[in-house]
Amino acid sequence: MPMDESTSELKLPGFRFHPTEEELLSFYLQNMVFGKKMRSTDIIGFLNIYRHDPWDLPGLAKIGEREWYFFVPRDQKHGSGGRPNRTTENGFWKATGSDRKILSISDPKRILGLKKTLVFYNGRAPRGQKTDWIMNEYRLPDTCDIVLCKIYRKATSLKVMEQRAAAIEEQVIKTVPTPMDSMLLEGEYSDASEQSLTKISTNSIMLPNGEDKLAHLQVPKLGVDWTQDSFWTQFRSPWLDNFSPLANLLNF
Repeated sequence: MPMDESTSELKLPGFRFHPTEEELLSFYLQNMVFGKKMRSTDIIGFLNIYRHDPWDLPGLAKIGEREWYFFVPRDQKHGSGGRPNRTTENGFWKATGSDRKILSISDPKRILGLKKTLVFYNGRAPRGQKTDWIMNEYRLPDTCDIVLCKIYRKATSLKVMEQRAAAIEEQVIKTVPTPMDSMLLEGEYSDASEQSLTKISTNSIMLPNGEDKLAHLQVPKLGVDWTQDSFWTQFRSPWLDNFSPLANLLNF
């Protein structure tokens, strides 16, 4: 089967279909509206996109990797001259502002057509959840029966990606237990915790608010029979014998 010109063009290595707005209006749309159908215009298919949700459209386009193009009949909601019906089964397309004029590069005073930008919302108007699906609708100045639509997904900006990453990081920090939480669970204290506790010396007692130390408790050293010492024997009493183990513990 012989291969026509348009088919061979689409199979060229590295071929990308990325027409300018002027080319979309003055060549592709104008030829379609005025019936000047050419083999090159077969690149863009004819489809009522409002019978489909935007995520289904890439598979229905004849060409495109990140942008998908369609000739679309302009369905009227309230008869001729009324507002177009842009409602799909699961959502609706909402315009983001007024139409923008597309001017010729060679003749800036010449209006080639109008461009309308729309965003797809899940749900039903006036409520709905905004998505990242965008449509640019191109139409000629004097006719609205057929329009040319470019569908694409809005790229996530670097700022939004950084904000999402920061939010995820903050959530992770909140859910990860702190070292103190881990120590409490394990019944242990860190060096910092030990240093924050009040230390009580066996040789002296510290009073709060930086007051002077109490006098040291004088305790005989181990191996000394304090019961035979002349100083202690004058205070000897039977109840002192019971404190011998405590004295041994207080000596270092």
